[in-house]
Amino acid sequence: MKIKFVVIGKTVEKYLIDACNEYEKRIKKYVRFEYIVLKDLKNISALTFDQVKEQEAKLLEPYMNENSFKIILDEHGQEYTSKDFSDFLEKKIANLSKDITFVVGGPYGFAPKVVLKADGKISLSKMTFSHQMVRLIFLEQLYRAFTIMHNEPYHHE
Repeated sequence: MKIKFVVIGKTVEKYLIDACNEYEKRIKKYVRFEYIVLKDLKNISALTFDQVKEQEAKLLEPYMNENSFKIILDEHGQEYTSKDFSDFLEKKIANLSKDITFVVGGPYGFAPKVVLKADGKISLSKMTFSHQMVRLIFLEQLYRAFTIMHNEPYHHE
């Protein structure tokens, strides 16, 4: 079993890149993990938001297949505490025979066909974050989930 984290577009801020790389290393101590960064779309200024989402859906298509349990990070998704997310993830790992893929879309959200192919939706907060910050926040929470599962002292309650 592997966990994949699929995002659209490169992170440009060095401090965010460094932090994401650090959490990626930490996560790999617990599970096979792949952080997949898809290329930004080019020349999108002439496109509508819906057209951009459709183009991004084409990039995401290979990762929205039946070989994986697909969870999109979406403002309309289920919110979890860190402990509840850890419990959710632990159950999925124990009961699924396929990979788990978490997906972050572009700044305009997901095309309807991506939402329809998703097996679940998670919201990190009712607040809005840049798509670059979402990566770091999610990676930290994923790492935290594994430390909770392993009763390690990273998470304080």
